[in-house]
Amino acid sequence: MRKAAFHNLGCKVNSYETEAMQELLEEAGYEIVPFGEGADVYVVNTCSVTNVADKKSRQMLHRARKLNPGAVVAAVGCYAQAAGEELKRDGAVDLVIGNNRKKDLPAILERYFADHRQNREIVDIGREQEYERLRISRVSDHTRAFMKVQDGCNQFCSYCIIPYTRGRVRSRSPLEVIREAEELAAAGYKEIVLTGIHLSSYGADFAKAGECPQDGSPRCRSREIRPDEIRGLLALIVRLDQIRGLERIRLGSLEPRIVTEDFAQTLASLRTICPHFHLSLQSGCEATLKRMNRKYTPEEYFEKCTLLRSVFDNPAITTDVIVGFPGETEEEFQETRAFLEKTGFYEMHIFKYSKRAGTRAAAMPDQIPEAVKAARSDVLLSLNETLSEAYRKRFSGRETDLLLEEPVIINGVRYMMGHTRQYVKGILPYEEGMKNRIIRVRLEELINGEFYLANPCKSPQLQNLLAECHILE
Repeated sequence: MRKAAFHNLGCKVNSYETEAMQELLEEAGYEIVPFGEGADVYVVNTCSVTNVADKKSRQMLHRARKLNPGAVVAAVGCYAQAAGEELKRDGAVDLVIGNNRKKDLPAILERYFADHRQNREIVDIGREQEYERLRISRVSDHTRAFMKVQDGCNQFCSYCIIPYTRGRVRSRSPLEVIREAEELAAAGYKEIVLTGIHLSSYGADFAKAGECPQDGSPRCRSREIRPDEIRGLLALIVRLDQIRGLERIRLGSLEPRIVTEDFAQTLASLRTICPHFHLSLQSGCEATLKRMNRKYTPEEYFEKCTLLRSVFDNPAITTDVIVGFPGETEEEFQETRAFLEKTGFYEMHIFKYSKRAGTRAAAMPDQIPEAVKAARSDVLLSLNETLSEAYRKRFSGRETDLLLEEPVIINGVRYMMGHTRQYVKGILPYEEGMKNRIIRVRLEELINGEFYLANPCKSPQLQNLLAECHILE
């Protein structure tokens, strides 16, 4: 039995694909082992979203070669797609496997073992029209499962390499999505997270005809939707909400334009939806957004946040922000900072602009010095801490549901940690058998500005675990 080790870099889509490739090799008779000495095959699922990601991808490939000079080292994914010729000349790499070829990993390995010739398995991703059929039946975290439903992007933001490494929008068959979600729920997963490279575009490549329109109209919500009727993301979510045993649906990153009155109202009517919305922003300055080729204004973005807050009770709204984009003046940066403060995000992922060869932004004038990017990043990271703690404090004294996930040590004490539907962390004194339970709690005290110490409220499911409701007394 050959041994294979995996290392994943990058986004949740990559994480899903890594889990799927592991299952493919297990089914082919491989033993999956940790990324250390002793593997016969090392698979690095690479990332190319920034120059730093490229560097980390190269480092992990060279580390794999050092761990076992006689092993097969495979570079897979976005960096392999973008830098295939470079990697082909790299003596540390045996196989270069681009996107839309991950599903063929077992066959590619077998061919390599047969002739030991370096292989470069890269398709013209810009011409690919079929969704790569990868699936999972289990993941390492037995409470939450990420589920990829879409690949590719048609947006061509001026700073982004992803459309060139992932290709155009390709959506997964609704029937396959539903089947996988049903299998995951039957296996005990309480929550699924829908992910994609551009999740909002799910279904954009499907035929336009059909009884159930993309916007998920009331007549579709009043009955069970057939998979062949699903044309867009909202209709897919409505159908997944009907799966028995599935308790939560969380959404990956969304474009703000998808948030309409019907979209918000429909989601609010569903049993499983988590009021946690990651709306990609990138800048709070209109001039900067135009240079980025983002297709909304700060005012339009703010309207979407206001709409979500009018429909949901205190929803978690998170975002991404790029600092130091070419041409960003101090006045533009301050405009962004003020917008972020005004909007009041739960969490912000702050990125310093990374110049990517082949994108329009790379050739723009007025590139920002790294020292300026770092200073601006520090300002927004500090603001993020302030806004995040302020959001968490709103839940003090509230009753809510916690999905208990893993033990943690805080101030020397062992707790079981879980997340609310808004993705706020709560902790309970540790007891055996608590993992993967959803329990009703009252959030009491915020510890270290991050974790809520919670009191479980009495319920039949807790009687065998915790005899008292108020365990803090």
